[in-house]
Amino acid sequence: MSVITQLTRQREFVIFLIVVAVFVAMIFASPYFLTTGNILAVLLSLSMESMIAVGMVNLMVSGGFDLSVGSMVGFSGVMVAMAVRGGWPVPVAVMSVLLLGTAIGFINGFIVAKIGINPFVATLSALSIYRGLTFVLTSGRNVSGLPQGFKAIGQARIAGIQLPIIYGLTLIIAGELLPRNSRFFRQNYYIGGNEQAARLSGINVDRMKIMNYCITAVLATAAGIVFAARMSSSSVQAGTGWELRVITAVILGGASLKGGAGTVLGAFLGVLLMALISNSLTLLGVDVYWQQFVVGMTLLTAVLIDNLGKMKKEGKSLSLSWLKSLMKI
Repeated sequence: MSVITQLTRQREFVIFLIVVAVFVAMIFASPYFLTTGNILAVLLSLSMESMIAVGMVNLMVSGGFDLSVGSMVGFSGVMVAMAVRGGWPVPVAVMSVLLLGTAIGFINGFIVAKIGINPFVATLSALSIYRGLTFVLTSGRNVSGLPQGFKAIGQARIAGIQLPIIYGLTLIIAGELLPRNSRFFRQNYYIGGNEQAARLSGINVDRMKIMNYCITAVLATAAGIVFAARMSSSSVQAGTGWELRVITAVILGGASLKGGAGTVLGAFLGVLLMALISNSLTLLGVDVYWQQFVVGMTLLTAVLIDNLGKMKKEGKSLSLSWLKSLMKI
């Protein structure tokens, strides 16, 4: 019974139950939901966001976050598309853009860790910078006419499953196993739990922070490359709003904005839940504009759950002082 009690207290278990509930409800709500095509479409839609979520989990566990990942998707897609259209060999173009993504992650991490700029300000600035560069380089036009060798990165299939799904699942498995079996990645939990104590214990906090931003940027860059290959062109709007969807999914999966908690498995369940909600709204004929509203409400709910969980652990009760103040107005 103690094992069952501990299991039910895990955020991942709760999210899993919600995913199952949505899944079962949609089986009865739409005859098209449980078709092979729709299930593969759901997995395909969440594959790129899952790639970014793997990096975002480590970042948030260490107490940071990155609002620029959506812009990185669009920017990297444009850069790799322009390179392959310019005659660069596909492997050279892909590796060059991945190195560029690493450099961008290093800059973000250096600004946060060494200069001490707040992650919100630093990455919000990067969001505008790289989205702006994307429009400047393309004059607001999509880049199309990409060679078949490049498009195969996002369109080829193995046993009937498109490669983006395989990329996402592989990274999720690796991202879940590494923190559990690697002392290096477990340091993020100590940093997020108590940064000062982590420094005193000998952990190179600045190095870990910079490393986390590099990993997140590389995975966002890879997602942008795969997305461009899958769509056969690079869109200047690619990745718009993805940062909020990924952060929402990671928080839903148990990560905390204050750091020190979170798992890749939980993040994947959060991404899966977000994808199921989006797919369900589409199948039920709900106006597409409501989907953004749902994402915002889900993010607010996730943050409230996170804060309530923190208050419960600290033995605090929910204060109603704000309600009393409102009644006095």
